[in-house]
Amino acid sequence: MPTQIDVVVIGGGQAGLATAYFLRRAAIDYVVLDDQSAAGGAWRHTWDSLHLFSPAQWSSLPGWQMPALQGGYPSRNEVIDYLARYEDRYHIPVQRPVHVESVSHAQDGLLVTTDRGQWLAKAVVSATGTWSAPYIPDYLGRELFRGRQIHSAQYRSPHELHGQDVLVVGGGNSGAQILAEASEVCHATWVTLHEPVFLPDDVDGQVLFERATARWKALRDGLSPPVPVGGLGDIVMVPPVREARKRGVLTSRRPFIHFDSDGVVWDDGTHSHVDVVIWCTGFRPALNHLGPLRLRVVDGAPRTDGTTRSRDEARLWLVGYGEWCGAASATLIGVMRGARDTAQDIVQFLQAIRAGVAPASRSAGDTTA
Repeated sequence: MPTQIDVVVIGGGQAGLATAYFLRRAAIDYVVLDDQSAAGGAWRHTWDSLHLFSPAQWSSLPGWQMPALQGGYPSRNEVIDYLARYEDRYHIPVQRPVHVESVSHAQDGLLVTTDRGQWLAKAVVSATGTWSAPYIPDYLGRELFRGRQIHSAQYRSPHELHGQDVLVVGGGNSGAQILAEASEVCHATWVTLHEPVFLPDDVDGQVLFERATARWKALRDGLSPPVPVGGLGDIVMVPPVREARKRGVLTSRRPFIHFDSDGVVWDDGTHSHVDVVIWCTGFRPALNHLGPLRLRVVDGAPRTDGTTRSRDEARLWLVGYGEWCGAASATLIGVMRGARDTAQDIVQFLQAIRAGVAPASRSAGDTTA
């Protein structure tokens, strides 16, 4: 028999923990199911030298500020340590490792099926992020290339690249930071779709979050959003990137035409030998577990009602995946708004159930998540 519970939160990273914080404050019976072996979420899988581009006070979850650090920008290990201590501080009931196989309709809620049993929940929060769903564009001839291909999700350090010819593909912060350190030990070429946008040296994640928040408030209030000076995808000049600029390597080429067996061919017909391609091309929402719900998908994401609640399944909320479920929701500090609103919405939903008011019927479409 499945374990009956009010809420199941799927994912124990920053989005799951932020949601759990507000569910705990509301005294809701909930559990967090996490498929990782320890605390830290996706941060456990980032490259070794990664640093945030926001100071600690602008990289914190609700309720407890990340301790100030002398180095300025927290490292991946410091973020992992903070998330582990956050989990302990608030006694968040995380069960791990638990792999959620599916979420499906049941008579009295949603049935969450895992490799360690089943839970029957009145409501489900999906907070699985994107790290387990890396995206690699389908370049012509990619299957013919005999060199090594890795996504930034698998990249760890530049030591494995020493002396090789490397393509770093992708114009965001991950591409810039990986290029900066790889170029110190190998012949690295940076490939971006457009000319990269570099922010002023004094702009960091705090400024970007403030701008994203101002834009969100303007749209919420029906006003014209302010003209952005920088977006969350623009490149922040953290110290390693500034150092790469000094060395003159922070330049990029437009995309090549196709792969061949040992490299790539550019639009001018020239050929470059390549040993390794590092794809810094982003991620997609990790939502395979929601397939049985047959949610309608628009622009690659399930439809929501303007917040985090699914338009096609009244008992499902999606937190922390990106702009489509809240401004800056994929960041440590930005996820708070969506997590708080989700918990408040779930409280009202559970009260309606207890009052005998059935959840609104929402029909699903033919396209699955």
